[in-house]
Amino acid sequence: MTVTLNINIVNGELLVQGKKVLSGVPENVYMTPASQCGSMQGTFIGVSSKDNRSTHVFPLGVLKDLRFMSCFRFNLWWMTQAMGNCGRDVPFETQFLLLESEDGSPLSSEMDLSVANRTTYTVFLPLIDGAFRASLQGNARDELELCLESGDPTVQTTGGLHPLFIHAGSDPFQVIYEAIKTVEMHLETFKHREKKKMPGILDYFGWCTWDAFYTDVSAEGIREGLKSLEVGGTPARFLIIDDGWQSVETSQQKNIAVEVTAGTQLAKRLNHIKENYKFQMGGKHGQRQEDPALGLQHIVREVKEKHGLKYVYVWHAITGYWGGLEPGATGMEHYESTMKFPIHSPGVLTNQPDLAMDSLTVHGLGLVHPKKVFQFYNELHNYLADAGVDGVKVDVQNILETLGAGFGGRVSITRQYHQALDASIAHNFPDNGCISCMSHNTDGLYSSKQTAVVRASDDFWPRDPVSHTIHVASVAYNSLFLGEFMQPDWDMFHSLHPAAEYHAAARAIGGCAVYVSDKPGNHDFDLLKKLVLPDGSVLRAQLPGRPTRDCLFTDPTRDGKSLLKIWNMNKYTGVLGAFNCQGAGWSKIDKMNVIHDAAPKTVSGSVHARDVDMLRQVAPEGWNGDCAIYSYRGGELVCLPKSAALPVTLAVLEYDVFTVSPIKILAPGVGFAPIGLLKMFNSGGAITALEYQLVVPGQQIYLVEEPEELFGVLASDGNEIPIPIVTIRMTVHGCGQFGAYSSLRPRQCLVDSVVVDFSYEHASRLVTFDTSDLVQNVIIQI
Repeated sequence: MTVTLNINIVNGELLVQGKKVLSGVPENVYMTPASQCGSMQGTFIGVSSKDNRSTHVFPLGVLKDLRFMSCFRFNLWWMTQAMGNCGRDVPFETQFLLLESEDGSPLSSEMDLSVANRTTYTVFLPLIDGAFRASLQGNARDELELCLESGDPTVQTTGGLHPLFIHAGSDPFQVIYEAIKTVEMHLETFKHREKKKMPGILDYFGWCTWDAFYTDVSAEGIREGLKSLEVGGTPARFLIIDDGWQSVETSQQKNIAVEVTAGTQLAKRLNHIKENYKFQMGGKHGQRQEDPALGLQHIVREVKEKHGLKYVYVWHAITGYWGGLEPGATGMEHYESTMKFPIHSPGVLTNQPDLAMDSLTVHGLGLVHPKKVFQFYNELHNYLADAGVDGVKVDVQNILETLGAGFGGRVSITRQYHQALDASIAHNFPDNGCISCMSHNTDGLYSSKQTAVVRASDDFWPRDPVSHTIHVASVAYNSLFLGEFMQPDWDMFHSLHPAAEYHAAARAIGGCAVYVSDKPGNHDFDLLKKLVLPDGSVLRAQLPGRPTRDCLFTDPTRDGKSLLKIWNMNKYTGVLGAFNCQGAGWSKIDKMNVIHDAAPKTVSGSVHARDVDMLRQVAPEGWNGDCAIYSYRGGELVCLPKSAALPVTLAVLEYDVFTVSPIKILAPGVGFAPIGLLKMFNSGGAITALEYQLVVPGQQIYLVEEPEELFGVLASDGNEIPIPIVTIRMTVHGCGQFGAYSSLRPRQCLVDSVVVDFSYEHASRLVTFDTSDLVQNVIIQI
């Protein structure tokens, strides 16, 4: 539980629970408690000036000697994390800032919970305020600054009433949750993740065509890819047809070279809402089949029927294509597309002028008029839905912030587009089939009420050795913020790749969709079967995967000594990942991701039961903190007392995944903790139902949530308690070797009422046996 703390400005100092967070706060910075705005917690910060401008930078005060973690945009499209302890360390385009202030010793993995509870976590959320979008940044004087931008020179202001929200408390995850919920109530322009319908693709294995074919994707290539995965025993149940299916044409501008980056043809524009010839039955270049049954519909229906696909998504940019819609294209005149040229935010240009933006700046973009964009989306999505398509991956979303001039600014145009997109998705795709991509700006996050899945970081780059550790760290830290709006998508990966297992383990604990972009025939099925069950389903954790509390302010990519630990929850267990991410990161000097340590050292750390922050929610009442922890890589089970730690040592690009299960005392001297399917990364995700039954000779059968409570009743008459038989009943989704902790050797184990052989290790108290069916009832009697 988070205790709401006092936030005040006193004598030029911003104080949180009496602890100084900022000093030298200017007089033009003022507070409005959230309670005055109809909310219950936190406070809004307002700013004012005498000048009427479209862009303002307001100093908020000096930040020194407080550890922080920020999520900032290192380019137009994507965020990553940065850590520091003073104002100058806060990057431009910071959209989320979490600060730590303490009473006592610094937060460390070895501290006890009494110290943790004396730590105050303060979150700063720059918001949308009217037509203006806010961000944070630092300067050389260690001042924290608030930047307000409209994106339209004619849209001006002298300040803002509520451009920044601050909340604080003793639980960082609860503080973030409460802050976003308060902002949701205040803005009324977006919905929290928990209010959104999650699309079905999250619980199944998928395949994306992008890295397999780039824009050369075709109907035949899709057939080959799906067959290849099916033959290997890991059938895809959802398909994303990425860029390459649409009807596009190259810019008509002369004497300008067309730039192509990794298959992305940035200077091309959409000239028809229907598919290109590669997806038409008997299609030929330069010709079009007008019968929808001979278009995308034929391949979608074929692969669904032949390969058991449940969902098919297709890609499109939020503006139609990378270069938008071709103005005046035949049959598309009613969308009123006109040429616009992006205007970049100063903060984005400071961090990293993006190559894609350079191209679009030169070639321009055909922008559908905001008043016509719902019609465009609805006609496009209706055509796709009629073809059997279940959803869309909507890419290039942040381009909208550069196109606000003449449309009321960046917030206005973004909101109009997102309202239209939300309405079209709701109308055409009943499973809420939409993935938001290249969309890490708050203009969009605070304007989306429908979309429930968001790509969590920059792409998986298979040919870039710098990217892999950076990717895993970024998705985890970004999920602290993004996970409050949508379910983060940790992107596709390749199963046959030097870093494949590293990526796969991360996807297993991310709570995200699991999908690959393998070329047909290029698969590691042994690896995929650690993620994918024979029916194409996956054991998905329930929440967005996030860094553990003791990793929030350390830098696991640069400091040379810290592991990244990521936690998540299953229905009855926790799951915890440890990763060595050292050696590479985004460089403030080079304005790109670089290797800063060519030979990162092996890193040692430790894991604790408390690393799984919400573990107590699945633990029995009165739980004493003891856990059974199973190491996936080590194949070992350890009984870990409440205050104990399990050491972990990993080289760069190494990982381990731990299933963390609270030990339940079933009877005096009898403890039990389910682990799950031991050959799967997320073992505990297989357990979908769990109950305990107690049989006492001469007594009735008791079904109780906590069997140990029964003994007080049985012994109340002073008689000796007969030796009971404890029966644990579980429903298990998946097949393979099942494991559990049992303090005593079981009497017998049954699978679907059939007694099976089992093994029992007396040293670790691990009981194991094999299961064969995809869904089975498992019984262990002790």
